[in-house]
Parts: sequence; C-alpha cells; structure tokens
Amino acid sequence: MVKIGNIEIGKFPLLLAPMEDVSDPPFRAVCKENGADLMYTEFISSEGLIRSAAKSVEKLDIYDYERPIGIQIFGDKIESMREAAAIAEEANPEIIDINYGCPVKKVACKGAGAGILLDIPKMQEMTAEIVKSVSKPVTVKTRLGWDDSTIRIVEVAKRLQDVGIQALSIHGRTRQQMYKGVADWTKIAEVKNHPDIHIPIFGNGDIDSPEKAVEYRDKYGVDGIMIGRAAIGYPWIFNEIKHYMETGEHLPSPDLVERVRIAKKHLDFSVEWKGELKGIFEMRRHYTNYFRGIPNFKPFRTKLVELDSYEELLNVLDEIPEAFSTVEA
Repeated sequence: MVKIGNIEIGKFPLLLAPMEDVSDPPFRAVCKENGADLMYTEFISSEGLIRSAAKSVEKLDIYDYERPIGIQIFGDKIESMREAAAIAEEANPEIIDINYGCPVKKVACKGAGAGILLDIPKMQEMTAEIVKSVSKPVTVKTRLGWDDSTIRIVEVAKRLQDVGIQALSIHGRTRQQMYKGVADWTKIAEVKNHPDIHIPIFGNGDIDSPEKAVEYRDKYGVDGIMIGRAAIGYPWIFNEIKHYMETGEHLPSPDLVERVRIAKKHLDFSVEWKGELKGIFEMRRHYTNYFRGIPNFKPFRTKLVELDSYEELLNVLDEIPEAFSTVEA
C-alpha cells in the first residue's frame, strides 16, 4: 500500500495531475467517480492567496467526495510560499503540494514553477520552510530540469526528501520541451531506483492508454502514475487502467449514453459550484473532448457552446444518443 505520510492511496495509485483551467471541483468529481485515487487542485498563486484574490481563494474549494486531495501552490518568494501554505492548510486538504514544474513563460521565467530548477538551493530552502510551516504532508511536482544541460533530478529528489517532502511526482520532460517530444521515463526510474530514495515516486507524461500504464509501471518501477491531458474529456481512463492491470482485459469504451451522463454530471457540478452563467460558460471547453471522434457532430457542438440556458443544454445533450445511434463512440 502506497502512503503519503499516513494517508493510504492504493497499491498502485493513479493520480489526477493538477491542470490550470481544467482541474476544478466539477472536473475532479467526474474523475473521482471514474477511479482517480488522488487529485490536486489547480495551481494557486501564493501572492494571490496571501492577498485574498478572489480567483486564488476560489481554488481552495474542496469537497468531501474528493478526498484524499492536495492543494497545490506556486510562487517565487519563500516567505509568500510559506504564508500561502499555511492558508492552504486551513482549507483542510490531506496534502500540500508545491508546483516546481509549470513551464508557462509567465510563471517559469519569473522563477516560479519550473523556473526554480535553475536555483536548486533556493528550491530546497523554500521547500524546507513550507514543510516547517504546515502539519500536513508536503509533496512536490517537478520536471527533469530546465533544459537538457541542467538535468539534476536525482540530486533534486534527494535534497527535497532531506527537507521532509513525503512524495515526488516527476514529469519526464524539461521546461524547454514544454509538452513536445517524448517524456523520458528513464530519468524518473533513476530517481525511483536510487538507493537513497525512500519516498513514493510518481511518474507523469504521455500515459494515454491502459497498455502504456502497465508497460511503464513494469519497466520503470514507479510507485504510481499521474495522468493529466489524457483524462480531459475521458475520465474513464482511470478505471480502464485499473481494470487492465487487474485482469489484462479492456473495459468497453464508454458509449454515447455514458458520455452524455458524465457530461451532464460535469455540467451540473459546474453550475452548482460557479452559478448558472459562469458554470455554463466554463463548461463549453469540455464538450468537444467528451464527444471527440464522432462524425458530423459540429451542429451539436455549436449548440452546446452557444446556448446559455441550462434546460436547453440538457435537452441538446439528451438528443445526442438517439441522433448518433448508429455511430460507435
């Protein structure tokens, strides 16, 4: 059984990666229903949190159905990160997570996210201060390095473990790669298999099928897998991977009735959490993903992204299975 501190998260846990503008409570709800073992909030700006900025504070919302859950924070100032961790702990998550992996220019080029990989001593000092400021287990998500010439991930893992983190998730790309190329899991395996590393190591990057999850588990020896982009519009991937790991067989792909059911549940949570107007608007980015691959779907997609009435949206969603009854999703 894999543990983060005293928190049991399964024999081979599947984690939902924190994704900005994606991993909000409505999205997490459908991922939890479909087998995610541990989830994280969208990353939260430490500066926004200590200044009580509405967008940052809203991201602290967590619900009992999501547990165990971690709140992820990012920033470049040690004192602000320490204060933000204490504020995040008051929201009562199971875990406080630090983002040392975001590659986006406006974050990384200011020394936050993956930017701190250029200053490993500062990374270690910041982490130590956060660990000391909270009683919850602290975890970290990071990348291999800034670029190919700065990959020191084994050293990073050892330093962070030394100051008290309880688990480490590693995306197998550098900041320079962004999301291009292929994730290098051999470097993740070097961390996991190093004799001085005793905390759980989770691999992240390119897992988009049950077969690949099993292959990478067996080949690289990680304690669990973190899934990000592959879960967008397809939360079923968690249970599909679990079933394949247990039986060697595939679960049937979700049919249109199931896709509509989950899309409606996602919409319901979105409206409940954000209010009807905002909930409907922010749900629009997800419809294409839920119904990806269905030929001639454009007229329905147009309605789904233009209507602003909850009842009318439900009616459109209800029409989909019958309209495409001859199409296999």
